[in-house]
Amino acid sequence: MRTLIRVLAWPLKWLLALVILFEEWGWEPLQRALARIGQWPGFRWIEGRVRRLPPYAALLLFALPALALLPVKLLALWLIGQGRALLGALVIVLAKLVGTAIVARLFTLTQPALMRLAWFASGYARWAAWKEALLAWARASAAWRAARALRLRLRAQWRRWRAARS
Repeated sequence: MRTLIRVLAWPLKWLLALVILFEEWGWEPLQRALARIGQWPGFRWIEGRVRRLPPYAALLLFALPALALLPVKLLALWLIGQGRALLGALVIVLAKLVGTAIVARLFTLTQPALMRLAWFASGYARWAAWKEALLAWARASAAWRAARALRLRLRAQWRRWRAARS
């Protein structure tokens, strides 16, 4: 039974690692893009208000994007069910990108308030440790190292190709 669980857990672990890596890949650049938008006059005022929220109001605001995107994801599933799989997949990807950008920015703005909630701070610390261990496991794997080597080779070829065309 343990062998079966280990065999079934392996693909799940990789799937989780890939989802987390996608989030990590998008988190900082998307957050920075929204931070630039946040410098616009009207948005600067809104961001200032968000930074001053008390902890539970910050938590509620932080949870809103997930709730707001639920109808969009249901629309995507409906599109897929109607035979418009490509459009449905595109809606899911766009919702994921927009959702990640908004959540990343909101977390940056509300993190000080959220960390004043002891249970949130404790859960966040456990999540961060678990996430780092999972990513370390993925990065130490032969598959990861091979993919990274391939990416570096392709990048070098791309640079040589571009240099030859200049």
